Amino acid sequence: MWSPTEEEKYGVVICSFRGTVPQGLVLELGETVQILEKCEGWYRGVSIKKPSVKGIFPANYIHLKKAIVSNRGQYETVVPLEDSVVTEVTATLQEWAVLWKQLYVKHKVDLFYKLRHVMNELIDLRRQLLSGHLTQDQVREVKRHLTVRLDWGNEHLGLDLVPRKDFEVVDSDQISVSDLYKMHLSSRHSVQQSTSQVDTIRQRHGEACRMPVPHHFFLSLKSFTYNTIGEDTDVFFSLYDVREGKQISERFMVRLNKNGGPRNPEKIDRMCALFTDLSSKDMKRDLYIVAHVIRIGRMLLNDSKKGPPHLHYRRPYGCAVLSIMDVLQSISEIKEEKDFVLKVYTCNNENEWCQIHENIIRKSSTKYTAPSSNYGLIISLQLLRGDMEQIRRENPMIFNRGVSVTRKLGFPDVIMPGDIRNDLYLTLEKGDFERGGKSVQKNIEVTMYVLYADGEILKDCISLGSGEPSRSAYHSFVLYHNNSPRWGEIIKLPIPIDRFRGSHLRFEFRHCSTKDKGEKKLFGFAFTPLMRDDGTTLSDDIHELYVYKCDENSTFNNHALYLGLPCCKEDYNGCPNIPSSLIFQRSTKETFSVSTQLSSTKLTQNVDLLALLKWKAYPDRVMDILGRLRHVSGEEIVKFLQDILDTLFVVLDDNTEKYGLLVFQSLVFIINLLRDSKYFHFRPVMDTYIQKHFAGALAYKELIRCLKWYMDRSAELVRQDHIQEAMRALEYLFKFIVQSRILYSRATCGMEEEQFRSSIQELFQSIRFVLSLDSRSSETLIFTQASQPGGQASGAGTGAPQKCGGTTRPTFNSAALLNSFPAIFDELLQMFTVQEVAEFVRGTLGSMPSTVHIGQSMDVVKLQSIARTVDSRLFSFSESRRILLPVVLHHIHLHLRQQKELLICSGILSSIFSIIKTSSLEGDVVEEVEMMVESLLDVLLQTLLTIMSKSQSQEAVRGQRCPQCTAEITGEYVSCLLSLLRQMSDTHFQHLLDNFQSKDELKEFLLKIFCVFRNLMKMSVFPRDWMVMRLLTSNIIVTTVQYLSSALHKNFTETDFDFKVWNSYFSLAVLFINQPSLQLENATPPKRKKILDKYGDMRVMMAYELFSMWQNLGEHKIHFIPGMIGPFLGVTLVPQPEVRNIMIPIFHDMMDWEQRKNGNFKQVEAELIDKLDSLVSEGKGDENYRELFSLLTQLFGPYPSLLEKIEQETWRETGISFVTSVTRLMERLLDYRDCMKGDETENKKIGCTVNLMNFYKSEINKEEMYIRYIHKLCDMHLQAENYTEAAFTLLLYCELLQWEDRPLREFLHYPSQSEWQRKEGLCRKIIHYFNKGKSWEFGIPLCRELAIQYESLYDYQSLSWIRKMEATYYDNIMEQQRLEPEFFRVGFYGRKFPFFLRNKEYVCRGHDYERLEAFQQRMLSEFPQAIAMQHPNHPDDSILQCDAQYLQIYAVTPIPDNIDVLQMDRVPDRIKSFYRVNNIRKFRYDRPFHKGPKDKENEFKSLWIERTTLTLTHSLPGISRWFEVERRELVEVSPLENAIQVVENKNQELRTLISQYQHKQMHGNINLLSMCLNGVIDAAVNGGIARYQEAFFDKDYITKHPGDAEKITQLKELMQEQVHVLGVGLAVHEKFVHPEMRPLHKKLIDQFQMMRSSLYHELPGLDKLSPACSGSSTPRSNVLVSHGPMSPESIKLVHRHSPLNLLGSVRHSSSSLSSHTSSETGNLVILTDSSVGETAEDMYHMQASPSTSSLSSTHSAPSQMINSAPSSARDKYPPLSGR
Repeated sequence: MWSPTEEEKYGVVICSFRGTVPQGLVLELGETVQILEKCEGWYRGVSIKKPSVKGIFPANYIHLKKAIVSNRGQYETVVPLEDSVVTEVTATLQEWAVLWKQLYVKHKVDLFYKLRHVMNELIDLRRQLLSGHLTQDQVREVKRHLTVRLDWGNEHLGLDLVPRKDFEVVDSDQISVSDLYKMHLSSRHSVQQSTSQVDTIRQRHGEACRMPVPHHFFLSLKSFTYNTIGEDTDVFFSLYDVREGKQISERFMVRLNKNGGPRNPEKIDRMCALFTDLSSKDMKRDLYIVAHVIRIGRMLLNDSKKGPPHLHYRRPYGCAVLSIMDVLQSISEIKEEKDFVLKVYTCNNENEWCQIHENIIRKSSTKYTAPSSNYGLIISLQLLRGDMEQIRRENPMIFNRGVSVTRKLGFPDVIMPGDIRNDLYLTLEKGDFERGGKSVQKNIEVTMYVLYADGEILKDCISLGSGEPSRSAYHSFVLYHNNSPRWGEIIKLPIPIDRFRGSHLRFEFRHCSTKDKGEKKLFGFAFTPLMRDDGTTLSDDIHELYVYKCDENSTFNNHALYLGLPCCKEDYNGCPNIPSSLIFQRSTKETFSVSTQLSSTKLTQNVDLLALLKWKAYPDRVMDILGRLRHVSGEEIVKFLQDILDTLFVVLDDNTEKYGLLVFQSLVFIINLLRDSKYFHFRPVMDTYIQKHFAGALAYKELIRCLKWYMDRSAELVRQDHIQEAMRALEYLFKFIVQSRILYSRATCGMEEEQFRSSIQELFQSIRFVLSLDSRSSETLIFTQASQPGGQASGAGTGAPQKCGGTTRPTFNSAALLNSFPAIFDELLQMFTVQEVAEFVRGTLGSMPSTVHIGQSMDVVKLQSIARTVDSRLFSFSESRRILLPVVLHHIHLHLRQQKELLICSGILSSIFSIIKTSSLEGDVVEEVEMMVESLLDVLLQTLLTIMSKSQSQEAVRGQRCPQCTAEITGEYVSCLLSLLRQMSDTHFQHLLDNFQSKDELKEFLLKIFCVFRNLMKMSVFPRDWMVMRLLTSNIIVTTVQYLSSALHKNFTETDFDFKVWNSYFSLAVLFINQPSLQLENATPPKRKKILDKYGDMRVMMAYELFSMWQNLGEHKIHFIPGMIGPFLGVTLVPQPEVRNIMIPIFHDMMDWEQRKNGNFKQVEAELIDKLDSLVSEGKGDENYRELFSLLTQLFGPYPSLLEKIEQETWRETGISFVTSVTRLMERLLDYRDCMKGDETENKKIGCTVNLMNFYKSEINKEEMYIRYIHKLCDMHLQAENYTEAAFTLLLYCELLQWEDRPLREFLHYPSQSEWQRKEGLCRKIIHYFNKGKSWEFGIPLCRELAIQYESLYDYQSLSWIRKMEATYYDNIMEQQRLEPEFFRVGFYGRKFPFFLRNKEYVCRGHDYERLEAFQQRMLSEFPQAIAMQHPNHPDDSILQCDAQYLQIYAVTPIPDNIDVLQMDRVPDRIKSFYRVNNIRKFRYDRPFHKGPKDKENEFKSLWIERTTLTLTHSLPGISRWFEVERRELVEVSPLENAIQVVENKNQELRTLISQYQHKQMHGNINLLSMCLNGVIDAAVNGGIARYQEAFFDKDYITKHPGDAEKITQLKELMQEQVHVLGVGLAVHEKFVHPEMRPLHKKLIDQFQMMRSSLYHELPGLDKLSPACSGSSTPRSNVLVSHGPMSPESIKLVHRHSPLNLLGSVRHSSSSLSSHTSSETGNLVILTDSSVGETAEDMYHMQASPSTSSLSSTHSAPSQMINSAPSSARDKYPPLSGR
């Protein structure tokens, strides 16, 4: 029994089910199903893919998932209860899978593989997300990766952009349009950046974006390859700034043994450091990584005698540098370490050791020595970004390796609270020491100790560098023989804070002897305390210390002995009376310098700060101490922030009257200090202080008093820096005030509440006073500016006007106040109700000047303040919004009216709409929306119109704003307008329309809003892939239009009809329906379903609206004829049946109305045809459209009976004939459209265009359309390089023009000019194209026509030019070689061909060198579906009517019209050749067949020819390379007539050839004549002519065919003539023959004799014919005399590819001829010996292929090759392809 399921509602198919059971549902693996019922292990339900088909399937094939079921029952909907990102990934992968396969088919291989990789990644990430084992951070990270990949794929596949918030797809119904727009922008940005949304949002909102991001360098020493030191080494790495010439970081120290490995084995692979806290500014500095190498060993490396082996000294060895600028690019791009090799250079002079790194960087190569190539430090570098916490989190591996954190000297840009640090950096600078009576200079080593007050040496307080533990003593490196050493070595002293006071440093100087004992002799010392008596530490400076003499016997046990002495000059000045009898005497000539730098969060070097903290010790100096706080550095203040604040409030409590103002100023100074980005992180410290540590319960009174005092002084033109600072500090001052009041209330149980409230009220009065000053001062400012010399406003444009020598500050004060003002709302809300605070704020904002003359920067500040107010928590309360909205809207309205600060205004508006949308989901916002409609709607429309017109004009591009900004502003305002319209309900629209005072106002409003909507659709404000945004926009527009159309109908239809408004409405409706985003036919099925479910088909909604409005027009419809025909037609071309059915009756209506008015509908007709053409050409319309249009014929039936029947009948007939012709036009247009749209070949496109062009000319007689298509066709020909055809095409337009001065308007690309000028330009262009197509004969008549015109105008310059052109063409004809094209007949059979080809036959002019096989191949590739027919017979009906494509192709022979030229003997063949293949309208095709019994001995007796003559519609060449066959004629040629034609053609060919040699038109090479003679004589000898003799001179034949007597005589005469011609040919041959060819000539003479003798019996008198044949050589004149001139009477030409000529065509495969010669030899037609073994009929089915001879050379092969092939081999022919 089937029962409805309760829990099992949704599942995924885990195994495909074939549905083999009754009512089984076919399911594929991975499909999702909705389950309705269950029964014993089976489910009944639907697949989500095909929800209409229900069926059953096994339960164990389904993996169940949790789901939410709504509307339980028959129409329930199920939504899976899973992470929305997972759902999106699933759906997207299913969509991509289809497109991914298509990529492979379309050969987009690169994207195919990339997408496959991304899809695999998505599947893997989805699996991780579903596993449920991730932490929250990991889930965020996985979702980020998923969304980045989804967006990347969607963009590359051309799919829609998905707007998201926190990685999840947003529901457009839940957010305002403005927010949706921003989300689209941010999604687009994240796609482009491939970075996470979170980062971009974080950077756009909130203060965090002001935080600079620190950079860190991770450095790891891989190895130190060297082979010459052989001692232990210390390597010190540091960062060095070249420009400032100083080290900027601590040193990182690595200790290596003599083999180059770490001295401590645990350090292997752990020699790494992290140089931290580099700011962006640091990254732009010229930084270097510097490595100093110090060896530890003997005094001199190469001298074992110097110094005993047991004593080790620190000695300088070498230095290496690496420019960070050079490697920054490469290490920024990759996320892992990158290796670098640093060469270690050694110092040439040890005295310059402290500068070695500078010398290497400066490339002062004389001062250092380069190493050998295998010598250096191998380090790896990596750049990391972010704070240390983030670095630790993201790179745990680095910290697992025991990385040494190496800090900057001094504090970073951002000092983090809680960052406790107490480091003193000491640099050993230099020393100057005496020789001490020695001949050589000393080797000086400095030893340093840190000693506590009691003389104890402090342990582990000296660090040479990070990476190694601290030590108790420091030994400097030793410079050999140098009494003035320069060290420059930095040492860090991490001394505990409690040991700092009273500690001092002692430096001991020793001379290191290199003698045998190698003693280190003490000769002096110096010292310095770390803290002065006043409690400040050693200042950051160079300290020159006194050197005191001593020796090894001196004892330092009693440090008091020397601490009483002065350590330096300043100290000496402090204690003048020092006894001279002390143990230690100062060495006055010796000095020693160190420099120090303190980085401490606990100690200060600042006297003023110490004085403040200990103020009670100096009661009389308190005023001065407070005043000096300003001069203390920010670092010092933030280090002691809490202590300072406590002190200030204690001082305030001590004497409010006396110190109040000074404490207030100090507090303001500290608050403003925390605004600096360097200390910005200390704001939370300040907040914590106020919340937890602040205890000044009475402070609020004084703070309010001081603040009010400052505000009231704003008008006084004194120095007002303090006032501005106080304004800037407003937020924290209020925090102190409120917290103080809370503390006071707690302590006193809420006493003095009224006084507090009134003091706040008064304070707000003062705030308003400050702001109101602006409007007053701006008037005086304008006056003063104008009155300055030259009228130049000194502060113009800066917002900082000058006045009377002093600076006017009210503007600046207001700016500072407005900036801080919104930050105090939250504080006020702690003490006051929402309404009260809102009233305060309203009063304050209301007191701001409304004028927009207050200077641009002030304007910006004002708006920014309003923006922050709108973004504040206060504005989120509906009670406060009702109070604040009017004043906010008032200011925005003013700015929009003036078109000022549009970007800020749009930001404010989008925030308001966002808040109102959120509120509307929870409560009622009718009142607020009403306010916004009244204040904003009109001005928003006006603003949008202005912005749109700017962005459309060029000024926007050239002006100040970039086009991108214009687009951004447009987008912002469009989204604001849409947000507002979307929030409007029926009542809002009703109020809006009722509030218009007059119809003119309403009309203006309607025009504006329609115009904005139209521009929205025209300009594509939102990119194509913003589908969600575009659909929502369309939905809002259609809803708004529905509200407004009733107003339009009501107010502007009857007497008040207004064409402009109605036209605007119709244009909008048409544009709306045609929007690309609404054409659902192009969308994928899931996308279409989604859109239809959410919005329905909005085109249908708008079409119904349009139709009802049209019906409402009544008699005013006539105003829209013919104007709206085109637009409405565009709507009917939308492939949506319902839209079409709604629109078609409108055309009937239009024709009806025009018929009523004009008695015809010519206007409708003309406009309809024009628009149809342009719309279909653009790619609209389809096959169904043609059928739909014929519905109009049915619409003429039900016609109004009011009109008389005859009128009705007439109108009906004309209507039907018009619709029929339009339908026929549609056929052609759609063919044309399909050809143009598809990847069709040029031939198809050209054919289609010719067809359409002729239709316009002959059937519809639309001259303008005809001319347009002439130019389209010409362009296509030019693209295909058919220059002759392009010329003929343009000639059609040229022939329409006359040589007159009639002015012509601008048309296509022609300017406005006279008809004469246009015709002349066309003629020149046509002549140029004929020249490019080598059809000079066609160009010459045009040259003459132009010449006549120029001559009549006495334009001799042009005349000269055209005559020269004509002369050039004659030269070209004679000199340039042209190929004779082949001609092919093509039949297109079957209904699958385009309309213009269907069941028609054409003759096509082939391309150069194109033979039948190539042409056939080309046609089959153009029609890949077509089947080639293998016989030349005409097809029957079954083929003509079938749904397929059949091609029938064979070669045809041209029949030239101009026969006269071809018969003239002396006309060169180059000229004749043109007339043989041009201006041809008739073509011939011969098919051989046998009639009657077939004689096996001699088949020629019964061989008939079926000759088909095809006549074309136009001559070739013409406007196309092919024309349709107009007429075909069939005749049968008898065997005898055939023989006559064959012999006659051969005679003509021989005569032409011989004549060319006689007239010396053919030079040098006799090969052609040799081959021709050989072919005829040899064939005749082998039985060619003999076969004719046998067949037709036989007595039986003559008796049976008495009617053929005349023809037999003719054949005999022709044979005699052939012998005669051959004789002349041999005579010419003998004259020109090469000596090497003599044997061939002799052979020809011999064979000729045989031929004569074989014909002798049949043709008496033959032996008298040719004296040349006897072997004696006759001079040429005699030959001509004896034979007389050659008569051309019976010349008729057969083309070489006629099947007739195929018969004896011999392939001279060994010859190498030019194309021309090849074609001549192809005609060796006749008289082959039938013993060759091929029947005559077979020969007819074969085709000569002259293309087998090489066409590149005019030289012939050597004579011995000519006859090398046996005649049987030479007589083989390839079969005819068309068969």
